[in-house]
Amino acid sequence: MRLFILGLGYSARHFFRRYGGSFSHVAGTVRDPTTRDDLAGLELHGFAGSRPADATVDRIRDADVLIVSIPPGSTGDPALATLGDVLAADRRKVVYLSTIGVYGDHAGGWVDETTPPQSSLDRARMRVAAEQAWTETAHGNVAILRLAGIYGPGRNALVTLRGGTARRIIKPGQVFNRIHVEDIASAIMAAINHGSGGTWNLCDDEPAPPQDVITYAAQLIGVTPPAEEAFATAEMSAMARSFYASSARVSNTKLKRELGVTLAYPTYRHGLDALWREAESRPVVK
Repeated sequence: MRLFILGLGYSARHFFRRYGGSFSHVAGTVRDPTTRDDLAGLELHGFAGSRPADATVDRIRDADVLIVSIPPGSTGDPALATLGDVLAADRRKVVYLSTIGVYGDHAGGWVDETTPPQSSLDRARMRVAAEQAWTETAHGNVAILRLAGIYGPGRNALVTLRGGTARRIIKPGQVFNRIHVEDIASAIMAAINHGSGGTWNLCDDEPAPPQDVITYAAQLIGVTPPAEEAFATAEMSAMARSFYASSARVSNTKLKRELGVTLAYPTYRHGLDALWREAESRPVVK
């Protein structure tokens, strides 16, 4: 199989490192192909929202599998806007990385893939529109993976504690799901191998208050967690505050049942334990 990745971000790079050898050829896009020296063996193409070079279009046209991890902008999905004719012309498997944010606020209640999206956030509504557009463009052969809060090497509560940027914002009743980047990679591969399209929530087994994650990470490192801050009075950017607009417990039952995914890190504790043991055990800078 030939693979093309639209948007070589954090999750897509991890997928390539783990499964790139499963494909006969792998190519993907970055904004600046000269700045990524950590992707040896992957053919890089530039894409910043405008029509890419003919060589890039040819690679996309030849791909058997397309992974899409570029978020939509205010005017819609940039890949569909510039490459819609190419993407609709041939039938290929598409894996679209979306977000559980599309479900909106459910006051901590459980949601699954049958729950209608209802977010009040513009970026979440744009995600729903992008999901629908990709489903139509891919003639239904699209696997939509709705991702929870992503963490993994270099991007986790241990890192923010070391860097002095961790905060314990307390909003009563607030819970989030999370997902380790290695479990994202496994789920993408399972979706590629699945015989048909569909929508699956890609999240852990245990939605939890965000402050609990920071507290647990602090225990691993052996430091005092940062002081609690009330959400109502905490100084936060509008973007950071918007992440607290939704509280829901997201089910991953369908992911396990239909795609056969077994999570390596079913809770944030499993994930942080592994990160602490394997790569995150540097001394705390005080």
